[in-house]
Amino acid sequence: MSEGIITKVLSRRELFTQDAQYNQSFVLLFTIASSVIWIMIPGLAFLYSGLARRKSALAMIWIVIMSSFIGVFQWYFWGYSLAFSSTSNGFIGDLHYFGFRNLLGATTTESDYPEIAFGLFQLQFLLVTLAILAGGCIAERGRFLPAMVFLFCWATVVYCPVVNWIWGGGWAANYKSGVLDYAGGGPVEILSGVSAFVYSAFLGRRNETLMINYRPHNISTIFLGTSLLYVGWLFFNGFSCGNPSLKVAYSMMNTHICGAFGAISWCLLDFRLENKWSMVAVCSGCISGLVAATPSSGCIPLWASVILGITAGVVCNLSTKIKYLCRVDDSLDVLAEHGIAGVVGLLFNALFGSATVLGYDNVTDHEGGWLDQNWKQLYIQIVYILATAAYSAVVTAILCFVINKIPGLHLRIDYNAEEVGIDEDQIGEFAYDYVEVRRDFLDWGNPTVNPTLQNSIIDQHASMVVDGTHLTMVSSRRPEVYEATSLASHHENITDEKVDLEHDPQPYTPREKQDHHNQHNQQHTEVDTSSSSQS
Repeated sequence: MSEGIITKVLSRRELFTQDAQYNQSFVLLFTIASSVIWIMIPGLAFLYSGLARRKSALAMIWIVIMSSFIGVFQWYFWGYSLAFSSTSNGFIGDLHYFGFRNLLGATTTESDYPEIAFGLFQLQFLLVTLAILAGGCIAERGRFLPAMVFLFCWATVVYCPVVNWIWGGGWAANYKSGVLDYAGGGPVEILSGVSAFVYSAFLGRRNETLMINYRPHNISTIFLGTSLLYVGWLFFNGFSCGNPSLKVAYSMMNTHICGAFGAISWCLLDFRLENKWSMVAVCSGCISGLVAATPSSGCIPLWASVILGITAGVVCNLSTKIKYLCRVDDSLDVLAEHGIAGVVGLLFNALFGSATVLGYDNVTDHEGGWLDQNWKQLYIQIVYILATAAYSAVVTAILCFVINKIPGLHLRIDYNAEEVGIDEDQIGEFAYDYVEVRRDFLDWGNPTVNPTLQNSIIDQHASMVVDGTHLTMVSSRRPEVYEATSLASHHENITDEKVDLEHDPQPYTPREKQDHHNQHNQQHTEVDTSSSSQS
């Protein structure tokens, strides 16, 4: 009886017949690209974590991944509708697609893919943008709750309108011959760079008394994050053409060239100052080149990408000085590596934009840039750059001001929380367990030796050897070595969480244990011999 009812219900189900008209390659393009682009989220998490100090390493991972969850909710709730629904105002969409309604079918009868596939693809652009911005919202001194509120509001009133301007049929797409922004120089790079800079200004500078011996805590993690970003960026740029065509491979090659020459130029600039081949410089330059390729990889010839990569590496390297001139603690250089690089890429579209390259997708029909004598394209690009930068700066400042005034949503942690680190204050967990172990040990006090109690200490299975002002303490219950010169010099070497980066506790290997015991026994033998001689 029940089987008959189920069969009858299923037979009434209306089949989705539109599947027959879709081009399967388009559906695969959007879904596979969306999956691979998401790998940029953990890439940014690892990058920011490595650039921070270890006491805030886990916090950077936490806020980046949480920003993606906030972005998924916002995009599903009303973000896609505000960005891509058709309206006549040219500024922002309406709520026609609220809650992803009306997206299962195609936008037109001639479409090659369901619009939900395009919505899934565009979701990744929002997630990457929020992840870039999220690091600047914390930056070793920001609180989680107001940052999360800010990210949702920012995606609604900053990101969605600008996407509508350029990709949703807004004023930028229809201004004169149309702005050339292939994969998001405005919505992704300029918005995130400028907004992170403004947010950092509202946070204020980190306390200089807590910045002793500051440096990125894990260069390997920085490289890992950059590598994941590189993989995702190839799909981010390559598949932005929206169809399986020659332009996919061409955009990817442009991306490779920009990233390579950006890394080389930045690294050489830093080498001239310090005579060191910095890994951080290589990663920073590579990211600058990839960012510059974002708006231009589908617009300019391959040879122009060589010039673009070099220019981006040099300009972005020098742009890291802007934060010092403005006295804004943009600790992750989001403005220099994303905002400025996005500007450079957009300007190159005007100078080197090619109608031939733009048409490699067999869809885009544009006049090109100066290579095609379309001289007006330069001021079109400049208007677009100024509009996106000014809009994001003003609206971000308003959001920060309002949120910071709401009780319980003040943006910054206090001094004590900054001293112990974001991980302990906001999460209560650590990226490295020895951070907590080391801090607890130092809370016990600086190791000292009382000569009158030395023999009793040895009897309790611990030994202390004094060599001038240098002290080594070994415990048989806890085989670790702690070194300190004196209380004053010890504190001079302290970095984050009162940890000297070069003197972290490391357990003895069996060989080191045997060598130590041999040395210890030899010292006691010498003492006994000396005492016998004196007698």
